[in-house]
Amino acid sequence: MATDHGVRGSNPLQCEFLILSMMIKTVVSGPFETNAYVVGCPTTKEAAIIDPAPESTKTIVEIIENEKLTPVAILLTHSHWDHIADVFKVKKHFDVPVYVHERDAENLRRPGADGMPLFGPTEAVEADLFLKGGESISIGDLTFDVIHTPGHTPGGVCFHEKDEGILISGDTLFQGTIGNLSFPTSNSDDMWQSLELLSHLPPETKVYPGHGPATTIQNEPWLSDAKRFFGGQ
Repeated sequence: MATDHGVRGSNPLQCEFLILSMMIKTVVSGPFETNAYVVGCPTTKEAAIIDPAPESTKTIVEIIENEKLTPVAILLTHSHWDHIADVFKVKKHFDVPVYVHERDAENLRRPGADGMPLFGPTEAVEADLFLKGGESISIGDLTFDVIHTPGHTPGGVCFHEKDEGILISGDTLFQGTIGNLSFPTSNSDDMWQSLELLSHLPPETKVYPGHGPATTIQNEPWLSDAKRFFGGQ
């Protein structure tokens, strides 16, 4: 089972965890306290930036420089405004490809196309690679399997590093709850199926969500019966 070590540092928006051979840093930013992540392979020093949230660029750049990492990708769990607002800035700074599920790509290309309000400036970005689910993305010696988890958005995905026992869940799964299903492109039936899928991951899997603290699969025993708990959304 992966264990994490480390505490919140002097920067109140930055928290570091060392998970066996994997480095993951959380950057909490924007009006909805969205979790952006920098995940790195300490062997090769390659890194991915996940969900560059509003006002996260400065801290992300500091992490990359301080840890002497080489970014190779921007990975998006979905394309809601609070998860993509700084994609343009981060991509421009590091000149790395952007990965997004094909069903969420239009909102990256035309922010607001999903009918959701934009709470701040969000520049359009053309994705470089379109995910479908089932792919594997290599970041140095790390391998993230892409799990398509529609529900909160049509193209929501989770990134699963099974050797490290880590899941980056976006807004599909939070500690004790799930992503909002009242949005224009949300679909509750899809969400129940997605959560059922996640319930079959190893129970010790550590889950890093799009908002709030980390959890584990075993700490969310309702996953396979989520409709009964959250069907009123």
